[in-house]
Amino acid sequence: MARIGVDVGGTNTDLILETTERDSIGRAIFKHKVPSTLEDQSIAVMRGILELCNQAGIGKEEVDLIVHGTTVATNISIEHNGAEVGMLTTKGFRDILHIGRHKRPHNFSLHFDAPWQTDPLVRRRNRIPINERVLPPHGDVETALDEAEVREAARLLKSRGVEAVIIGFLYSFLNRDHELRAKEIVQQEMPDAYVCCSSEVVDVMREYERFSTTAMNAYIGPRTSFYLTHLSSQLRENGIDAELRIMQSNGGVATVESCCERPVNILMSGPAGGVIGGHYFASLDGERNLITVDIGGTSADISTLVDGSIKIMNPRDSYVSGHPVLAPMIDLITIGAGGGSIAFVDEAGGFQVGPRSAGSNPGPACYGRGGSEPTVTDANIVLGRLDPDQMLGGDLKVDRALSEQAIREKIAEPLGLSLEEAALGILKIVNNNMALAIRSSSVARGVDPRDFVLMPFGGAGPVHGPALAEEVNAKAVLVPPAPGITAAAGLLTTDIQYENTRSLMCDLNTISDQQLERLQLSMDSLESEVREQLRNDDVSEEMMRISRIAECRYYGQGFELRAEFPAGAIDRIAVNQVIETFHRQHEQDYGYCFEGAVVELVTLRLIGNSESQKLEWPPLAAAQPGDTVDAFLYERETIFDDGSARITPRYDRSRLRAGQFIEGPAMLMQHDSTSLVPPGWVAKVTPYGNVIISQH
Repeated sequence: MARIGVDVGGTNTDLILETTERDSIGRAIFKHKVPSTLEDQSIAVMRGILELCNQAGIGKEEVDLIVHGTTVATNISIEHNGAEVGMLTTKGFRDILHIGRHKRPHNFSLHFDAPWQTDPLVRRRNRIPINERVLPPHGDVETALDEAEVREAARLLKSRGVEAVIIGFLYSFLNRDHELRAKEIVQQEMPDAYVCCSSEVVDVMREYERFSTTAMNAYIGPRTSFYLTHLSSQLRENGIDAELRIMQSNGGVATVESCCERPVNILMSGPAGGVIGGHYFASLDGERNLITVDIGGTSADISTLVDGSIKIMNPRDSYVSGHPVLAPMIDLITIGAGGGSIAFVDEAGGFQVGPRSAGSNPGPACYGRGGSEPTVTDANIVLGRLDPDQMLGGDLKVDRALSEQAIREKIAEPLGLSLEEAALGILKIVNNNMALAIRSSSVARGVDPRDFVLMPFGGAGPVHGPALAEEVNAKAVLVPPAPGITAAAGLLTTDIQYENTRSLMCDLNTISDQQLERLQLSMDSLESEVREQLRNDDVSEEMMRISRIAECRYYGQGFELRAEFPAGAIDRIAVNQVIETFHRQHEQDYGYCFEGAVVELVTLRLIGNSESQKLEWPPLAAAQPGDTVDAFLYERETIFDDGSARITPRYDRSRLRAGQFIEGPAMLMQHDSTSLVPPGWVAKVTPYGNVIISQH
């Protein structure tokens, strides 16, 4: 029963394979990297899987599970190359997607972009009003659906070459019958189109956010579905009959079929794996407060975990490419800062780094693939923080002279700096950009970084870790055992998970018996839907875990916070517990609560999951005298942040054992990453192979 985790990044595709005693080679863990193929991610994924099986020496038939984190949906939204989408909506509300919330992106700026207007997911000409009307609060039909209008609209959209159609009626969250009937008609007229209803994608109130989420689902739907089904067929054609699971934005995994129906749930598939992986490795050694920083070739993904819990983003903050998306996502921040981030002098003479990236092709200048612009990786090469002959264990050949040439011509000479000063400046700027993002994810939310360890990973993470920790005053740096494949490893620690929602508004403090009954019926209905989804994944009843969430707010507030329902029947005791939980959550998030105020229930959310087999990372043997000598590789000059050049020893991290100390300056070398220990810092190896780097 071999399992593979494969995570696609902007520069590299990372893979991890875990075998068990029942496999031909016994229990073992193997790691691998291949360059990402952005024109078709499945090419690199298939290549990596086949090479990893050969590396491990196992047959393809022994692989029975592949968990995949992908950026295909994210890239479509960022690059604005999704499907041509049509929309059927309630007459009189055609321009909801254009109007939005009347909110300016920047209140005091005259120069701003409103993406929902400048880059609409659905063009206005393709938003067609339909006569129908459902009334609140119970979903009574006032105006029946005009089926002839629906059919005529579908034919018009088909004649325009529309690839995907959404149906979003004003009060479908109270009564979805009109949406479902309209979907049937559209599918009859446009059998090849991708069609979805707002009540199927996100069954909640707030028509703008609901329509926007459904529009994003359709916008990314055709290409995402094609990619996932194409990858599935590629696996079969290559003799791999493994079950394929996809990482979702909420940290759970789901089937290909489910993700094809609701691709909006995998918009943050890639970054989610990194947070899960960081949480897993930190928990092995008991670290519960951590700031994860996943620095790859293109971007840095930052998340703050308090007391070991992974937080789900508040719906009001869930935006993708400027569009609100009401899909559950792990709370993280992504910025354009990575090893491939390009340094340049702007038109005003300013020294900038990122967000533009050299990616994997042509990549940094040192790769020798035609790239001529200096990147963060080139700066690390020039400063001796990465060794040209040790990149990916020597598998990636790079040329230091090309790095020097790019930095000298594009940065140093235009700004009148020395080569080393320009390289240090590149790192100073990119580290400062990441530090600002870390503060917005921690200090700005009432979290004191002095109580947290900074956990850098990704291929470029550990070499920047100490500088970032010093910049934000984190108490230490914790580098996981396999930094370059931490996100891929996280994929093998996740559970199958589904979430369903339903709007049901009522005041919990004054809830009536009739409302309690409606609440129980809605909860039972949602639970039946979630259990059915889990059954379709062959999950037995005893393995199902159900969490019942009430999304609440104080009466008059704009957005909600989550409060969990206790197990058992929904009665007044359970409702009072929800109210108390909400007060505590509000106090935790905002620093205060109003215990005498009315608490309003807005949305019910059912989360169903099944615990999967977790990655079993082996502990290290205890360190013995002489281990440091055995781990020593060689010495080279390295330039540190203060500009000093020091002869710095390199150690083979795979030879370090639990309890071992390495005094800085030093560099810990491994195939997928390099960890920097500056002067005045010390690295300690933990029982499970994490390295804690802290100042004396």
